[in-house]
Amino acid sequence: MTNKSIPYGKVLTTKDLGNIVRAHRKSKQLTLETLSGLGNLSTRFLSEFERGKETAEIGKVLKALRTLGLEVTIQPRHAPQVVNKVKG
Repeated sequence: MTNKSIPYGKVLTTKDLGNIVRAHRKSKQLTLETLSGLGNLSTRFLSEFERGKETAEIGKVLKALRTLGLEVTIQPRHAPQVVNKVKG
């Protein structure tokens, strides 16, 4: 799977986010079990997150994204892409 087949971009639902994360994980040839070990997250949580569970804990979601090398950028709707990133 190439990055071109991963639907990076706007996320409107938890299902959208889960689909992107699953595609990205698979593009890196990581299993849920491997990601679980790398991020110290349960495979059950990761599976539910990738399926779009709406009650997933935000802290765990952000940890999973960091573990995969992904990040979240917040900007107003219809705004141009953010260039500067907030460091924290």
